[in-house]
Amino acid sequence: MPQSWTQPPTVAVVGGGLAGLAAGCALASAGMKVTLFERRPYLGGRASSYQHPGTGEVIDNCQHVLLGCCTNLIDFYERTGVAGSIRWFERMTFLEPGGRASEIGPSSLPAPLHTTPAFLRASCLEVADKVAIARAMMALAPTTPRDTGESFLGWLNRHGQTVRAIERFWKPVLVSALNEEVDRVSVPYAAQVMRESFLKSAEAGRMGVPTVPLTDLYSAAGNYIRERQGDVQFRTSAESFRAELSHVKLVVGEKEETFDYAVFALPFDSLERILPDSSASQPLRDALARFETSPITGIHLWFDRIISDLDHAVLLDRTIQWMFHKSKLQNRNSNGHGSYVELVVSASKTLVDKSKQEIVDLAVSELREFFPAARDANLLKSTVIKEVHATYSPRPGIEAERPRPETVWPRVFLAGDWTATGWPATMEGAVRSGYLAAQSLARVAGQKDATFLVPNLPATGFMRLFG
Repeated sequence: MPQSWTQPPTVAVVGGGLAGLAAGCALASAGMKVTLFERRPYLGGRASSYQHPGTGEVIDNCQHVLLGCCTNLIDFYERTGVAGSIRWFERMTFLEPGGRASEIGPSSLPAPLHTTPAFLRASCLEVADKVAIARAMMALAPTTPRDTGESFLGWLNRHGQTVRAIERFWKPVLVSALNEEVDRVSVPYAAQVMRESFLKSAEAGRMGVPTVPLTDLYSAAGNYIRERQGDVQFRTSAESFRAELSHVKLVVGEKEETFDYAVFALPFDSLERILPDSSASQPLRDALARFETSPITGIHLWFDRIISDLDHAVLLDRTIQWMFHKSKLQNRNSNGHGSYVELVVSASKTLVDKSKQEIVDLAVSELREFFPAARDANLLKSTVIKEVHATYSPRPGIEAERPRPETVWPRVFLAGDWTATGWPATMEGAVRSGYLAAQSLARVAGQKDATFLVPNLPATGFMRLFG
């Protein structure tokens, strides 16, 4: 304990998503007394699961995956003891309508050439597409381009990408990673995804999928905080706060509580609602007003028979973008007689106004184009989860609006995947934001050398020339 502390500082963390959990765990590990407030009855925020009343099944609100380049998320899993609940895959399967498959994975070649053999074999792309993709990758390898206001689709067109290369490579990867269409994505965000996951190393491109429901994964973080003299309060939300020189007063429910520090780990629109009505808040309010959101839709289907041997697949040329075979990934095999699959549509603006039945009908129809066994399978039950405001839209220019964790109130800090993390709106970005907020707070509280952020994976092979 720092000599300046007579007793551990008290910290309120508002929000039990990944950003709040990461901040709370980091601060608890530093010896602070953390109280985490979450308005829901479970942890994880958008990365959570619950028992669906219509199906009786425990479902994730949306499938979440990570890559080997997500160093801080992996650190968070290791910190909370759940790293063993992640299953890692070296290869991704790209499926065309009709079922023809192309596998993309690493080889023994040095980065950035490690996926070259797989690309050369990929039947979903023609030679001209592969040449175009290689040319664009070479342009991205040396450095991340700056934001000039151009969309990544504009950048792709300027760099001679074919229609098929855009539709069957760039879009499937980037729309899933950034939850936005490529004509609305800034060039630096897209370039960062490609450099970190495809170019820097083979390890960076590994894909990790949770083998347990998401709330099981993140409830461990709540236990971590409690084991270090902290507290987690469910069904409790902050109504407002007042920042003083020596403390922060937080209105929670119908009572006011006092803490030495506070971390607000909320979506940007929720934060705006509790900011003090003062001139000090106005610059932050103005920045938050410039953010837009983009939706994600998860479609859960249960069939009476096994429809595929694949654990997961990228689905090309249709509305559905990913299939995750949850009965295989989470060992829900129903005695080997059925399939539970979750289908994911990122940037799902076209589905927001559709009914559940319309979405299910569309999904089943498309699924049967990719998996012949699904044509004879009976759909037993289904549900659709729409996250209408899932992430912020990473459009050109928005990076300048993302706030740092420090605020005009010296004892108040911000976290969330929309803050200035250096990463887009991903689980990695959320954990980074929590670690950055905790780092700033701990230094203000007297731990001058406090460091929680984990470095990026180092570049390997020829990518070491670029860093």
